[in-house]
Amino acid sequence: MDVRKVAKLAHLEISDDEVVMYTPQMADIVKYIEQLNELETDQVEPMLGGLTREGAATESIREDVVAGSLGQNAALAEAPSAVAGHFQVPKVL
Repeated sequence: MDVRKVAKLAHLEISDDEVVMYTPQMADIVKYIEQLNELETDQVEPMLGGLTREGAATESIREDVVAGSLGQNAALAEAPSAVAGHFQVPKVL
């Protein structure tokens, strides 16, 4: 596992000490993924975001419970900056 290559692809700068530390960790991750690839999944029905391959909704394991929302005033009370009932954030262009 080339840790420096992975770091470069992720636009990360890492030191030599970090390479030494992360190399065995990444090897362990790859080893675990290889174990997952060995699992027999032929009889498992594929699901996509709560839908079957045909687009039918899957069954939920719990009931949806309606609950009250936090409310605008309570949410804005925790905001670092709020103006006219809205969160104020820096302009992003």
